[in-house]
Amino acid sequence: MTTTLITGANKGLGFETARRLIAAGHTVYVGARDAERGRRAADELGARFVQLDVTDDASVEAAAKTLDAAGGLDVLINNAGIETRTEDNSVPVAATVTADQMRTTFETNVFGVVRVLHAFLPLLQRSAAPVVVNVSSGLGSLTHLSDPDHPAHFYPGIAYPTSKTAVNMLTVQFAKAFPAMRINSVEPGFTKTDLNGNTGTQTVAEGAEIIVRMAQVGPDGPTGGFFDAKGPLSW
Repeated sequence: MTTTLITGANKGLGFETARRLIAAGHTVYVGARDAERGRRAADELGARFVQLDVTDDASVEAAAKTLDAAGGLDVLINNAGIETRTEDNSVPVAATVTADQMRTTFETNVFGVVRVLHAFLPLLQRSAAPVVVNVSSGLGSLTHLSDPDHPAHFYPGIAYPTSKTAVNMLTVQFAKAFPAMRINSVEPGFTKTDLNGNTGTQTVAEGAEIIVRMAQVGPDGPTGGFFDAKGPLSW
């Protein structure tokens, strides 16, 4: 039985990913900051719930102890993420972004990933087939955002794409450091979720497809890569 933890899984892509992996036979832990919402989501899915706030050391450490006591972990999906938006659903641009906005975004999107990886690596190292999926974004691709012919080039925000570029570097470095694990970044696509004010053009079912696929790679599967539903992406 494969045991999987998904951070930020009480709604959106995390919830849909949990649903699909449960259907595939995984024992899924719904990690959520809000206990009430997390338990409700887990009950609806037939999953297990663990309170997990990726910005809080004590919360993450407690979650790791819970899964350790329950038998361990095989798949970690770092899905929790935020995008700073204003009241009119726009994103802070180069002329307006502040250090505090950058710090807030990085606390969840980057430091949260490191915090969770650090806590759960001992459990993953005991798995026969450990997998880590870092939910990134095509907006983290330097190649795409610097290409005037690519749609992502026109995204004006600073904090979110910078954080996802950092996530991609974490993927590269952790994959090199732990070659026995399959560690990859994925780009779900512009999916309609609360993160973007539900302005996305894809459904959560479409967005979750690559997350679910990479969560199920075997020991001979790719590692240290960046993928969307169509295949490898440029960094």
